[in-house]
Amino acid sequence: METDDAPVQTNDDWAETCTVSVKGLTENWQKWSNDHCEYQKHNPFSNGKVIPPQVQRGQEGYGRPLEGSRTEQRGKDAHSHISREVTELCRVIMESGESGDDGRPAVRFGALFERYVTISNKLVGVLLRARKQGLVHFEGEMLWQGRDDGVLITLLE
Repeated sequence: METDDAPVQTNDDWAETCTVSVKGLTENWQKWSNDHCEYQKHNPFSNGKVIPPQVQRGQEGYGRPLEGSRTEQRGKDAHSHISREVTELCRVIMESGESGDDGRPAVRFGALFERYVTISNKLVGVLLRARKQGLVHFEGEMLWQGRDDGVLITLLE
């Protein structure tokens, strides 16, 4: 019976392989640790002693997220989503509204609520946003279903 002379791994080879692996793990851990420490220096909620330079009121970038950050991207996405909802609301008012004395489309809040509830459940918030942008006009600060069903909402643009 013949056997192949396969190389047998000695304990020394095994120990060296483990040492290299442990060394690699140690280096990776140290790199992660250094990166995390650097990140914590800029984190205002950490207990570190290094405080990042703060942007003061009136300076460029005050009240804005860092450029290229995920926070900035989420803000842009939210802005475009709200803009689409405001545009949709104006389209619904245009289609379902009747021309008023000034020729502008107008609709009662109750009728708009019944029509728009199938599109979105955020009608009042979208109306407030549209009024802030100068696209619609209605009396009062807030509209309540039932109580304000007779309030006239006029499309300005």
